[in-house]
Amino acid sequence: MNEFLKDIPSGIFKLPKRLSNSLVYLNKLDSVNLKNPKNLCSQMGTIQQQSVLKGRQVSNAGKEKDLLHKLFSQAAANYSDQLAIHYEDDEGQEYVVSYGELNELSNKLARALRKLEKPENSSKSFVAVCMKPSHRLPTVLVAILKAGMAYLPLDAEFPMARMKHVLQEARPFTVVIEEGANPSIYEGTNTITYEQLLKQSEVEEKKDLEYDEDPETTAIVLYTSGSTGTPKGVLLPHATVLNRLQWQWQELPYAEDEERCIFKTSLTFVDSVCEIWGPLLQGRTLVVIPKHITRDPERFISVLEEHKIQRLVLVPSLLHSVLMYLSLRTKDDALRSLRLWVCSGETLPVSLADQFFATFENDNKILANFYGSTEIMGDVTYHLLSNRKQLQNVENVPIGKPLDNCVIYIVNKEMRLVPQEEVGELIVAGRNLATGYIRDNESRKFHDNPYAIDLEYSRIYCTGDYARISKGVIVYEGRMDSQIKIRGHRVDLMEVQKAVSRGPGVNEVVVLCYKPGELSQALLAFVTITNDSSISTLDIETFLQATLPVYMLPRIIIVDNIPLLTNGKTDRQALLKQYESSNLNNDNEQCMNCDYTDIPEKNLAKAKVLFPTVASVIGAGGRADVSISANFYELGGNSLNSIYTVTKLRDQGYEIGITEFITAKCLGEVLDRMKISADDEPLENGLNEEEHIFEMLNDSHKEDVIEIITESFYSKADLEQWLMPDITKEDYNTMMEILWNPLVEKDLSFVVKSAKDGRTIGVGLNFDLWDEPELILDSKLMVVFEFLEYLEAPIRERKLPKGKGQIIHNFMMTTSSDLNPAENVIMMREMEEYCLQLAKRKEFAGIFTTNTSPLTQQLGTDVFEYETMLTYQVNRYTAPDGAKPFEKAPDSQLAICSLKMIA
Repeated sequence: MNEFLKDIPSGIFKLPKRLSNSLVYLNKLDSVNLKNPKNLCSQMGTIQQQSVLKGRQVSNAGKEKDLLHKLFSQAAANYSDQLAIHYEDDEGQEYVVSYGELNELSNKLARALRKLEKPENSSKSFVAVCMKPSHRLPTVLVAILKAGMAYLPLDAEFPMARMKHVLQEARPFTVVIEEGANPSIYEGTNTITYEQLLKQSEVEEKKDLEYDEDPETTAIVLYTSGSTGTPKGVLLPHATVLNRLQWQWQELPYAEDEERCIFKTSLTFVDSVCEIWGPLLQGRTLVVIPKHITRDPERFISVLEEHKIQRLVLVPSLLHSVLMYLSLRTKDDALRSLRLWVCSGETLPVSLADQFFATFENDNKILANFYGSTEIMGDVTYHLLSNRKQLQNVENVPIGKPLDNCVIYIVNKEMRLVPQEEVGELIVAGRNLATGYIRDNESRKFHDNPYAIDLEYSRIYCTGDYARISKGVIVYEGRMDSQIKIRGHRVDLMEVQKAVSRGPGVNEVVVLCYKPGELSQALLAFVTITNDSSISTLDIETFLQATLPVYMLPRIIIVDNIPLLTNGKTDRQALLKQYESSNLNNDNEQCMNCDYTDIPEKNLAKAKVLFPTVASVIGAGGRADVSISANFYELGGNSLNSIYTVTKLRDQGYEIGITEFITAKCLGEVLDRMKISADDEPLENGLNEEEHIFEMLNDSHKEDVIEIITESFYSKADLEQWLMPDITKEDYNTMMEILWNPLVEKDLSFVVKSAKDGRTIGVGLNFDLWDEPELILDSKLMVVFEFLEYLEAPIRERKLPKGKGQIIHNFMMTTSSDLNPAENVIMMREMEEYCLQLAKRKEFAGIFTTNTSPLTQQLGTDVFEYETMLTYQVNRYTAPDGAKPFEKAPDSQLAICSLKMIA
């Protein structure tokens, strides 16, 4: 029997007379926390299946097909006149290259590369490439492979220290660079511009080079963050890359009318490999998109629609940005051609997947969740989603099953297989494995396979990730070590910590990730400085900008000391709580830069209020400047701090409606909508009757209301989350069935429907405070109601007017999970407004509620000016039986009892 339930006697439980659950929910954007493996219990007395999953075994056709450039030559012969590359520069100039032209040009460039002189102490095998995305970049890559060499991507934005390390370790014999680039930054390595190489190739033949090659020859070298604190070069042979591509062509083939595919990912990132070679080896046109286009949702979506792109690989944070932008558009047919969306590089939250299907309802789109790392060719497992039903009762979106010719094992610390459903380390064997590292500086990651029978699976790679196998699919459960994913890039906290420790005046340093895997994660460096140092956070951050890539830059937090546990280890939780507390109350505008360029004179005074306010509210949220073109959400804003920003602006004498603020595409639009507040004028009034229809609760709403209440409270509960898994959806169904008739009869509850399609999108449930029904339940929901009764009973008895018809008790309010975060805030505000109108119409004196959601706490206190009757720290509560059901809740989680009297 479940340990949590065994102390509760069987039978029916009668709740206190006052039904008091006034939790209000925001659309869920948080990832599920890492489960403690100790809490996962094996079945007793049964033999469990061991945690092994094997992908399909597929034999490769022939040796020639095990080489990328050989397959390209074959594609060029088959599609000679078709476009291979399309690129449009910032001036609108288009560049197109056919397969025939690309084949001949790359052959000439390959011959020129082979004739370049090899400097002393360099590797003739590697050619580094540091070029901007254009039609030239794929041409150079094809040429390098045709020359029998491997390409090593570099990024001109790499700090000098990182560039120096890569060049010294890999020792490429030349670097292909842009014309006008400074050769001195490549630390003595020979360089050649594309123009120089092109000129030298003019005298060369157009035919393919002929020489013997091994499919295990390295094709690509990619540098990734290392757990030793040093970046390491991963060697990817032709056979490994092609195993991944051949699976893709088999499992997710190109449609007959899928003529164009995009290349947008940085060449230094493993996802670029399949973006480039997948289409080029199949006769499709590769549309090259620069970085600045990808970062602009409006322009990016326009390019996708222009070229009728049918598949897209993106990290969840970019997916979130695209969906947020689409929610602000009025067109319903956006991205109609784009049928396959592949998420990789970061954890895909269930809430984001749900938002995807809500955005593209009945559009026959596939959302794929890929898992992997550079050492296993980017992707080694996959899970395909085609509808929202697949997300029901799911805590984590599965990472699925292995690709072809790959095997996944889940093992314990002794490398023994664990039973299915238990958590262990995920290890990989098969053809997706890299050869290893350039200097073999982390050979401990690769081992002989103790479970191998077939030579194809003789090696394993230890990922350092927790996972489990459940119902035939793999579920990711978090990192074992200090490696995390930031914007799709794997970052090792030790590498960042090592860099920070070299900063000016730094004494001690601890680097942590706040909310890892979630969309709001932040990289933090807590430092102490030497006694005689006057160093500021800005000094250290400026130093790091020359050392680390932008995505690895942490927020520097100077502390007096590093807190320790009794065993002498760093108290990480204390540091994170300190950050959380300081970030919520941070009014220092210096955490983000304010750029007042291009602001019209008439708006400058407003900008000098708005920009510092946004900077102080977001705090550590982002690195971009606060500028006229910046989008609040892209800077790091969210539904909660959007309300906070609006109220802080009001405190400084400026008014803007919440809806106006949320729907503004940039801060320039916010400035245009801001106006000086009138004395005693409310922040925002009125309901949007053109978009939302409010109806009093009746039996026709029953199915929709029960579904919304059940889904919202089960998935996004503020209190119930600490009681899971001892609460089920059926518990909410049972509760609502019991309450339904009294709710309808009392005629104080309502639903909100979309005027556009008639869907129920919001529910507000109310009772007369002195006329609430008794509720009998046989579930753990009793704990929640007892807690709320504990808070509310003294206030009700001592501080509120007595007698029927005096006070409305607003005890449940929630929205449909179909709503995006911005819509959710607008809907919650309108429902709060409607509650006030309802109370006036029914001639009540006021509304009483208890909020545990930070969003509704702010709406109630800052927008609708509820009086706070009690603020209570949730984890302090002790139940009648002596248990502390919410003891795992953070100190910051509060319950606030509030009253609004109506004049």
